[in-house]
Amino acid sequence: MNKTKRRIFDTAMKLFAEKGYSETSVEEITAVTGIAKGTLYYHFAKKEDIFYFLTDEGMKLLKNSIELKAYKKETATEKLKEIVLIQIKIIAKYEELITLILSQMWGKTERNVKSQECMREFIAIIEEVIQEGIQKGEFQKVDVSIAATNIFGVMCTGMLYQMNTKEPIDVDITAEKFFEMMMEGIKA
Repeated sequence: MNKTKRRIFDTAMKLFAEKGYSETSVEEITAVTGIAKGTLYYHFAKKEDIFYFLTDEGMKLLKNSIELKAYKKETATEKLKEIVLIQIKIIAKYEELITLILSQMWGKTERNVKSQECMREFIAIIEEVIQEGIQKGEFQKVDVSIAATNIFGVMCTGMLYQMNTKEPIDVDITAEKFFEMMMEGIKA
């Protein structure tokens, strides 16, 4: 991602999360980034394209991290533990992006559907690992979809809540504690 796109990405993510997508104008994005409107339109045809870029980049980051770290682990338990750590680190680093995606998931607009797809894509990764754990006897038989959705949802809402308390968060300790609690519900 070039420097200009990075500035647009960071600014739009912050403004969309703080003010909401609908309340943020292209003019505000260009004013905060200090770039000309024409430059923004060179990179993005419309504001909606900025949103899609944000969600696509966020999913790429998440998937790349999982492929590089989690999928190399031997057991489903180790993979799931790594996924928990990755998700918590991404929430901590990209709080605005997570807030944005979660805020846009309700409804039937193209933007809402895109947010829903992002969440389903990530939840599918968790489902795959849980299914593997069940098949290998590491996890008890559970409703894979419900378990994966709960893991995703509890981590997102729990982390965002903790971050909004303004208390410092140690992501490694938080991930470890969350993983321990989660495993009580699914371990064999």
